Amino acid sequence: MDKSLRSFLRLSGQSLKDLAPIILVVAFFQLVVLQQPLPDMVGIAAGLVCVVLGLTLFVQGLETGLFPLGQAMAHAFARKGSLSALVAFAFCLGAGTTVAEPALIAVAAEAARTAALAQVIDDTQAARADYALHLRLTVAASVGLALVIGVLRILKGWPIQYIIIGGYIGVLALTFAAPEEIIGVAYDSGGVTTSTITVPLVTALGVGLAGSIRGRNPMIDGFGLIALASLTPMLFVLVFGMVI
Repeated sequence: MDKSLRSFLRLSGQSLKDLAPIILVVAFFQLVVLQQPLPDMVGIAAGLVCVVLGLTLFVQGLETGLFPLGQAMAHAFARKGSLSALVAFAFCLGAGTTVAEPALIAVAAEAARTAALAQVIDDTQAARADYALHLRLTVAASVGLALVIGVLRILKGWPIQYIIIGGYIGVLALTFAAPEEIIGVAYDSGGVTTSTITVPLVTALGVGLAGSIRGRNPMIDGFGLIALASLTPMLFVLVFGMVI
């Protein structure tokens, strides 16, 4: 059997194994608790197959494409020795991947719709689109800044715990000053930014960069960028709400 086919079958089995708990939970509550048959069994089975195939292809793409690409670029920037180029790349990578996050797009659109209903902004298509765009750009800029801080932390060897603790103290302080309507959106923004597009490239960047610098441990210094990328959007969106 071809090596790539064996790898695909292995990942398919792993994807099915990962989905098994949620399948069992849904089946248990539907059949035992609600005591009702599953509706549209054919549609559910077809959807399950699509989910397994999609998850398998996504993981395969990470292993063969995004992770090696991120690590290769990190090694290349480390060899180049240009701090300004590395910082610029980190900012653009964080901002670019975040703008493209489907979860952020959905949350920004829903936040704009809710803001219009609450009469925080005008209830027009243009006003909602403008609000959603500015919210996405704010979050994107915050993630870009987070990666810049994370890269400098790896280069300088700064302890990540002090950065994280200081950041969350800032979040708590801003929470008391920001309008109530933006607090929930700000907290959710910290979660939706680190999703399918951002996480693989950011993780590969951190691990690859830490592995390229003498005296840095990829296990200790390479991780933590995702935490920063989840923290800074909360700070930025709270300020965004205060300004808007």
